[in-house]
Amino acid sequence: MNPILADIYSTVIPSAPFVIAAYAIVWVALLVYVIMTVRGLKKTEAQMALLEEAVKNKLS
Repeated sequence: MNPILADIYSTVIPSAPFVIAAYAIVWVALLVYVIMTVRGLKKTEAQMALLEEAVKNKLS
């Protein structure tokens, strides 16, 4: 193997667990954000349905 490539690989490979951990943290954070957003959206839709029903009953 080329000595320059061997030097590069010896530098990159030890840091691989940190890179993998960083990607995992970002994906988990994104997943948590999406789940929280969907839950909030469902809650808001339920409140809108109640409000629409209340307005409908008030006008009738």
